Amino acid sequence: MSKKGISRLEFLKTSALSTVALGSGLAGARTANRPRKSSYGDAKNVIFLVVDGMSTGTLALADLVKQEKYGDKTNWIKLYESDRDYHRGLMDMATRDSVVPDSAAAASAWGCGKRINNNAVNMGPNDEEYKTICEIFRDAGKATGLVTTTRITHATPSGFAINMPSRQMEDEIAEQYSERDFDLLMGGGHRHFSPEHRSDSKDLYSTFQEKGYTVVRDKNEMGRASRNSKLLGIFYDSHLPYTVDYNSDEEIRSSVPTLAEMTSTALDRLSRSDDGFILQIEGGRVDHAAHGNCPSGLIYDQIAFDDAIKEVMDFTDGRDDTLVILTTDHGNANPGLSGMGSGYRDSPKMLETIHNYRHSFEWMYGELGFHWSMDSLEGVTVKQIMDLVEYSSNTKITREEAIMIKRSFQGQFKAPFRNRQGPAGVMSGVLANYNGIYFISTSHTADYVEIAAWGPGSDRIPSFVRNTDLFDLMVDMADVRAYAEA
Repeated sequence: MSKKGISRLEFLKTSALSTVALGSGLAGARTANRPRKSSYGDAKNVIFLVVDGMSTGTLALADLVKQEKYGDKTNWIKLYESDRDYHRGLMDMATRDSVVPDSAAAASAWGCGKRINNNAVNMGPNDEEYKTICEIFRDAGKATGLVTTTRITHATPSGFAINMPSRQMEDEIAEQYSERDFDLLMGGGHRHFSPEHRSDSKDLYSTFQEKGYTVVRDKNEMGRASRNSKLLGIFYDSHLPYTVDYNSDEEIRSSVPTLAEMTSTALDRLSRSDDGFILQIEGGRVDHAAHGNCPSGLIYDQIAFDDAIKEVMDFTDGRDDTLVILTTDHGNANPGLSGMGSGYRDSPKMLETIHNYRHSFEWMYGELGFHWSMDSLEGVTVKQIMDLVEYSSNTKITREEAIMIKRSFQGQFKAPFRNRQGPAGVMSGVLANYNGIYFISTSHTADYVEIAAWGPGSDRIPSFVRNTDLFDLMVDMADVRAYAEA
């Protein structure tokens, strides 16, 4: 039996907000001295941009590379330099059972206003089902959309829309999507919709079509799809390819849309709703690259997410009816460019080597027949490793360095911090000698995360905010509280 319910948090009171402001340069740069002017109901639309697993160092690395390679700062940083009224602050992303969140519980904090245990999706410790924000907006007559570079059944999009005891139940999540009547779903995850891959052999594509959805499987079909129907876009078997691999593969580029292209399509379709909409946009593979300590996967997917930010900025220019929240769900691996050489003067040139990377570590693993979950890989040679690293990263490593990587593939490399013993830790460590980028682990971190916002309601966010409070902000600014408490 469903146990849906929401308790209202006393978050938006002016007196409370003033006591938690940090009051220094980092937070609230554009809103600290402005009178509060937004009222409940001012936000017809809500757009929630989340780049999964972005440490502060990731934001900096992407901006540095974008400046040097493309001659422009990231849109995220340009927001901070702009005349636009915006909020900037930090957010506490702790979950019910840990100060280090996983993506399911992190997204659920925004999606239902509750802190829940890691691994669960909008469900309490006694199997309580909390009504999700997409259901609330749907019931209020607003359009609903989820866009991601991961499987659409993955943790972050599910956190706005699904109730499930475990994020791993992706076949069940796909089926629940088919029951909830949301307007737009786009990302990867073919294996959870196709009868050839599902353990129960259900054809969820047919189920969606019977419910009036247009189903599209590539970029061209997305562009041709009717705007008068709901849309399911599934563009890859699992997650969408990393941007660095996308840029090197014409076949992928011709068939798989970018996050910015999906965002543009989503905004065009959802904005046709007279009653407004909610849209979550996730750059999900930044998190995967951080887990894998892959510098090129990390940086170029962060830049691709930044392109989606530009789509949202363009959409909101001249509008005063759309609340935009821009953030991440947790830090991951805390990468950074280290000071290298005399006076740290070698660092800029070392970072420039990233400009010439062709492929991700994931692509390299595919060439070797290795998966990150494997304990070891036999048969890989030192020559193979040297050739693959040189081809994918335009970097010649030494034989001694290749031997270290080989030992890590065989499960034989030892390091004081055992997290650094696998191929991801060792290969990224070797390449750090050439690109200057090092990761502290392959895991999520407890960092307070960056949050920016603009539009109605952004002036109500404190400089240091609890994750669950954003649920209340979105619900109240869109004036859908009655549907949350029904």
